Amino acid sequence: MEIVRLGSLAPRGWREPAVTVGNFDGVHRGHQALVAAAVAEARLLGGTAIALTFDPHPSRVLSPDRAPRALMTVEQKAEILDALGAERLAVLPFTRELSHESPEDFARLVLEEALAARVVVVGSGFRFGHRRSGDVALLTALGRRMGFRVVAMDPVLHEGAPISSTRIREALARADVEAAAELLGRPFFVDGTVVRGAGRGRTLGIPTANLDLVNETLPGRGVYACRCHGRGAGEPGPWDAVVNVGRRPTFGGGETTVEAHLLDYEGDLYGRTLRVEFWELLRDERSFRGPEALVAQIRDDIAHARTVLARTR
Repeated sequence: MEIVRLGSLAPRGWREPAVTVGNFDGVHRGHQALVAAAVAEARLLGGTAIALTFDPHPSRVLSPDRAPRALMTVEQKAEILDALGAERLAVLPFTRELSHESPEDFARLVLEEALAARVVVVGSGFRFGHRRSGDVALLTALGRRMGFRVVAMDPVLHEGAPISSTRIREALARADVEAAAELLGRPFFVDGTVVRGAGRGRTLGIPTANLDLVNETLPGRGVYACRCHGRGAGEPGPWDAVVNVGRRPTFGGGETTVEAHLLDYEGDLYGRTLRVEFWELLRDERSFRGPEALVAQIRDDIAHARTVLARTR
């Protein structure tokens, strides 16, 4: 998928665009319904399915003290959107100046002139323009004047409530990665480069890959059954893994780290990029009396993880 950053609002010249608009943080099941509708509309038009998003998230600009941590990077969004059939990810830089534009100016400058949208797909609660003063009814009226049709989608519900990025963050904060996966439609994942750590795992006979992450959001502290994938072209894998998210309290604590023990793997991972999918919480993080007690528990964790992950194949 091509990521196009709209530093300029010059016309893009894309064929018969069907555009869906949103932050798409997590690209959860609600977002997936919007993308599916845009892809279907693009096929009917013989056109281009486009996802329009904002970077940074508007809250980072308008209320940075209350801004949530992102669930994924722009590049990760593009990867998932591409798999759903979108052909372009148009990224509009969000600034205070943009936030002051009227709904009419946003529709004209971005949807009509830059993207030349033929169809615009949004959620039924979509708001846009200065102080979020524009709604679907206004967008529909503007579309009639500017040459695009509006498709408004009802929210996708889970357990009686709309799926949202906020619900996913809340599930992750309580280490409920299974609930997060139900909302996402896939396991929650993070990407990171393997870096050198203290080397304790290898000394204990259970080597771990210490990850320098690109993601901002992590599940709550604990030990998880995970699946790890190499991210480079031709990388081996996937591997089942036991992953610790925590502060290593047995060894005095510190900053939160992510350490993955890949089951049945021997080799050097330094400098390689891994994706870690979180499938199930095995146990909470806790302190042990010493290394021997910790190793015994990790061996139990490994056996438990094998059982959990065998059910996912």
